[in-house]
Amino acid sequence: MKNKWSLLICVICVAGMLAGCAQFPSGGRGGPLTETAACTGSINVPYGLVEVTDDSLLKQAVYPAGQGGLCDAKVFKVQQPLTVYRVWDDANQNSQYGRWWSFNPPAGPVNAYRTENAICPEFSALNRVKQCRLKVGAEIVIGPGQSMVCKSNVAYPQSAVNQVFVPNDTRDPSHVKLAVDDCLADATWP
Repeated sequence: MKNKWSLLICVICVAGMLAGCAQFPSGGRGGPLTETAACTGSINVPYGLVEVTDDSLLKQAVYPAGQGGLCDAKVFKVQQPLTVYRVWDDANQNSQYGRWWSFNPPAGPVNAYRTENAICPEFSALNRVKQCRLKVGAEIVIGPGQSMVCKSNVAYPQSAVNQVFVPNDTRDPSHVKLAVDDCLADATWP
């Protein structure tokens, strides 16, 4: 009987610890999801970048748990052109120069790519890939992905996969600001 009580107390303690680590809301983005665990993965920096301090840019890329973006990150200045890739939705032409890129060519299947990069189904069909080079002098943010809770009730955990936040701004067609250029013709993906 003593062993049963010890086992029950152990199970209750473990369940309590697990409940304190993450609470996923039943709703959409921005809910009360909290994570106390350290970020998954590390920041992997390719040759050709130098770390700089830009808290304003960092705040644009690092989001709280459950809201996507980056979990942890650093800001870098581009010292030489580096190739980046973006998977986007051809039904939304304005999304082709968005802010979320990768140093690695995308690999399918689509659902695995969504999970690795915490891309909600309602954000993009992920059917085109763009390949460009970062402009020398541009500042970017690199880090592993944050968890994401989608409006479609899909939840993605933190990811060790590094993402590249490129502060492209295409909201005003008369004042487009791109930190990428030398782009190749888009290709169908996957």
